[in-house]
Amino acid sequence: MPRRPPLPREYIERVAEIVALLPESYEQDAWTGVRWRVRNATIVHLFGGEDQRFRLVFRGDPDEVVAFEHMGEPYFKAGWGTDVIGVVIDEQTDWDEVAELLTASYCLMAPAKLVAQVQPNP
Repeated sequence: MPRRPPLPREYIERVAEIVALLPESYEQDAWTGVRWRVRNATIVHLFGGEDQRFRLVFRGDPDEVVAFEHMGEPYFKAGWGTDVIGVVIDEQTDWDEVAELLTASYCLMAPAKLVAQVQPNP
């Protein structure tokens, strides 16, 4: 059985930089990879797959779920949860887009009081 690759420090740092702007978010080791949470809800999970590729999974609203299910690489709908979507990340990843997606995931998972503190993207 293939092993999961170690996460590149650069990917962890990039996600951490994005999530650090979200109130009361924090980083935590996951069963594999790293996840970021608000309260007890996961905002995003970064991990390496047995196929040696790296993925971010996060929450999406129903329209995003349908879109991600049909857009194809690098986007996908996860095989678990009704609102879990993701993106394969690599050297071509658009980190501005990732920031928007992770902010939206946060807004779906965080209490309204915290969501009200989120600064809109310039």
